Amino acid sequence: MSDLLLRLPFPQAATPPVERLPLGRLLVNAGTITQNDLVHALELQRHIDAPLGEILVAEGLASPQEVMQSVSRQSNIPLAEHSASLPDPSLGSALPSGLCLKHRCVPWCKIGDVLMVGTNHPDHFEALKKCMGEHGRHMLPVLVSNKQIRDQITVIFGGELAARASTRVPAIESCRNWELDSTWRKPLAGLVLASLLLALLFAPAWTITVGMLFAFTTLVMSIVLKTAAFLAQMSKISQPTPPLARGEGRAFRSPKVSVLVPLLKEEEIAGKLIQRLSRLTYPKSLLEVVLVLEAHDTITKETIARTEMPNWISVVEVPTEGKLTTKPRALNYALDFCQGSIIGVWDAEDAPEPDQIEKVVTRFHEAPENVACVQGMLDYYNPRANWLARCFSIEYATWWRMILPGIAQLGLVIPLGGTTLFFRRDILEKLGGWDAHNVTEDADLGIRLARHGYVTELIPTVTYEEANCRAWPWVKQRSRWLKGFLVTWLVHMRRPRALLRELGFIRFLGVQTLLFATFVQFACAPLLWPFWITLAGFEHPVATTMGEPVAVGMAWFFLGAAVVNLAISMAAVSRKEHRHLMPYVFTIPLYFPMAAISSYKALKEMVVAPFYWDKTQHGVTRSGG
Repeated sequence: MSDLLLRLPFPQAATPPVERLPLGRLLVNAGTITQNDLVHALELQRHIDAPLGEILVAEGLASPQEVMQSVSRQSNIPLAEHSASLPDPSLGSALPSGLCLKHRCVPWCKIGDVLMVGTNHPDHFEALKKCMGEHGRHMLPVLVSNKQIRDQITVIFGGELAARASTRVPAIESCRNWELDSTWRKPLAGLVLASLLLALLFAPAWTITVGMLFAFTTLVMSIVLKTAAFLAQMSKISQPTPPLARGEGRAFRSPKVSVLVPLLKEEEIAGKLIQRLSRLTYPKSLLEVVLVLEAHDTITKETIARTEMPNWISVVEVPTEGKLTTKPRALNYALDFCQGSIIGVWDAEDAPEPDQIEKVVTRFHEAPENVACVQGMLDYYNPRANWLARCFSIEYATWWRMILPGIAQLGLVIPLGGTTLFFRRDILEKLGGWDAHNVTEDADLGIRLARHGYVTELIPTVTYEEANCRAWPWVKQRSRWLKGFLVTWLVHMRRPRALLRELGFIRFLGVQTLLFATFVQFACAPLLWPFWITLAGFEHPVATTMGEPVAVGMAWFFLGAAVVNLAISMAAVSRKEHRHLMPYVFTIPLYFPMAAISSYKALKEMVVAPFYWDKTQHGVTRSGG
């Protein structure tokens, strides 16, 4: 007991209280809260699914320690506090990690043959005791805080949970079997490159023609999808809002929502993040924001250490396990520590709309059970920073306000964004969470949800982010996205017939267009650019192999595709908040060539570092705070 202090609220732990008063009455009798405070908290509890103690703490009416002391007296369970020494890792064999996480309990210490179990609620301990059967007879509870439970679990089970976080997704649906030291990837890449150079040497015209036809095919796929999505979205916008369906809009008890915010090497963002999230109007007793950071990330640790955080924000440190330190691995690890039935994800620089959680909770309440995920829209709070930020904002407005909603209208598979995602927890856990090795774990999860028969919906709520407004960081960020798209496509095309069977033909084509054709469009863009010279009266190289009429016809289609893209972007920024971007739409053709550079960086990393996570640095601009 050198590392533990037990404080018994009564002279003998086995002696029951004279009268088991309700927690609220105990707090009133102790002078911690007033009768009016209790009435206020009980009224709130009628509408929200939260314990009274958590409501009182969230409302600032009582401190966590005061509530724990009253729970201790009410249940006759002693309080436990750590001393300076660390928990005993050998206690890991006393209880399974899964049961500890499920019931929010943890092995605390052993006194003789009795295992003292740390818990923050007597009912949690009783549930654990029943699960342990005969072994439960040799356990006694001690009352600890949520933070103490997390810290103890990290020390005892951290390595086990970190290893599991890397492999939660079934191997057939993951890219983790692409070993970093693969003996075939580099030779295969060298063989492909040598074959391409030989083809260019001995048959340059036909090699370029075949490549251009390949790029042109993906252009047709992309423009058909964009046009169909745009028309579908415009049709929806022109329709009147339908009345509420029967049963919609009825009152219900709001659930607990946990939102994961992964952080890495953040020097500036923590204070701004807390300021932004504090604007949320969802009851703080039902909101759990979990800041997720790597155990070796001293920069973020120091940032958090000097930041005062409210009690509804907690920190989970992900133990270092090998060389893999990706965002999805961190999300998988932190998921086990969440208490909410709805799990969300925000990025470090995000500024969600204040009523975002209410919209998410309401939609899940009204939606069918197969709606596993709702995705909010993304926008930028610094579009005026420079030309690059303006173009990035135009691109995002086009995608989030026109193309993606249209894709949803068409019933196609939605490739998720990396933030403002909210899941039904049971379904997310059933699918194994995120693929820890995939650098676009969001897009991959969107495909997996669809393959398993679940639906993703878009909801009208916006999260504002920081536009990447520096050229090389933009290239690095886009290369990670493109690499992830290619990796995700390769993973799901391992068994193309199964993918076709599970999605159906139209949605199968949609996946090919969204993932594969998108990558090819950027990688092969230089093969399409010469069509501009054809429109100017010069002969295109393809004319020598396929004839002048074919070259001219393809050139006019290329021009038409460019006009369609510009028209969609103009429509996307026609709203009041984006109207200042309209003149810059015509400069977009000068913006996308950077993505071609990104695609070549992505191809290189596919060969030498498929799991490498090229992090985007946040906090460059000061807007949006």
